[in-house]
Amino acid sequence: MSTAAIPGAPLPVRTPGSRARGRHRRPERPEIPAGSPALVLAVPATAGPESRSVVEELLSIVRSEHHGVQAAVGYLPADGSEGEGGEDRTVAELLALAAEAGLPAPVVVPLVPGPHDFLTGLHALGAEYGATVTDVLGPHPLLAEAVHVRLSEAGLARADRARLFAIATAADGVVLTTAGGEDAAAAAGVTGVLLAARLAVPVVAASLDVPGSVAAAVNHLKDTGSQRPALAPLVIGPEADSELLATAAEETGCPSAAPLGAYPTVGQLIASAYLAALPAPSPEDLARAEAEAAAAAGAEEGSRGAHAATEGAAGL
Repeated sequence: MSTAAIPGAPLPVRTPGSRARGRHRRPERPEIPAGSPALVLAVPATAGPESRSVVEELLSIVRSEHHGVQAAVGYLPADGSEGEGGEDRTVAELLALAAEAGLPAPVVVPLVPGPHDFLTGLHALGAEYGATVTDVLGPHPLLAEAVHVRLSEAGLARADRARLFAIATAADGVVLTTAGGEDAAAAAGVTGVLLAARLAVPVVAASLDVPGSVAAAVNHLKDTGSQRPALAPLVIGPEADSELLATAAEETGCPSAAPLGAYPTVGQLIASAYLAALPAPSPEDLARAEAEAAAAAGAEEGSRGAHAATEGAAGL
């Protein structure tokens, strides 16, 4: 199954796709049950070229991993104005459109790795429309993996501890920078512990939007023996001002890795949050699914038998 956007529709509409055939076809991932609520990815930013590129790639990952998922992106309102061409929707607009169309209330997944100021309003909006708002994406080992990869891409860490070649620019201490205030920095501590275990260097968390927080963390690392501290953003992208990232690196004199962006594991976490929030299937739905699977298996076996019989007759 695949999804296709239809102009004027509140959410993408499911359209049939082709199913792989053959004895050695790749096993297909389970499809989202028909009638399941849609996924609304709540982005803590207004629509723009940078935020669009990240969220659309993340949704592409989700759709490729889970057939049949209906997903849309909801942004923050831009001072009452619509996005370019009127195609970008706010979270409130998507929830209202789903309600007007009589669709199940969507599952809202916040695109943030930890606490953020916009979550209070998002939960209030979900309560207003009866929509489920999932937990944030972190802390999680997959986020530590993503940060590790971004550090290695910037030449600030080994790709893995099994590779023992030296990297002259490798950091001997890491400041995990977050957006969302002191609460976000505190929550990032768990991911920091996981990252420290991967890198075998000290890791401390700091908030980009708390003045002096990043500088204090860098000084702490230097006071405890680090000579080459580096910054590692624990931000996906849209939730943090890019100028804050640049300013932190400039003021501390530390090199910085790139934000997580559309790293594949971020898409996996979005999908996991959505799937965990779906209603449990009823016994009737499970029985129906088992019957359909059995019927499909029987039809395929019958087709194989007929094919074998045809080949046998041709050999006579």
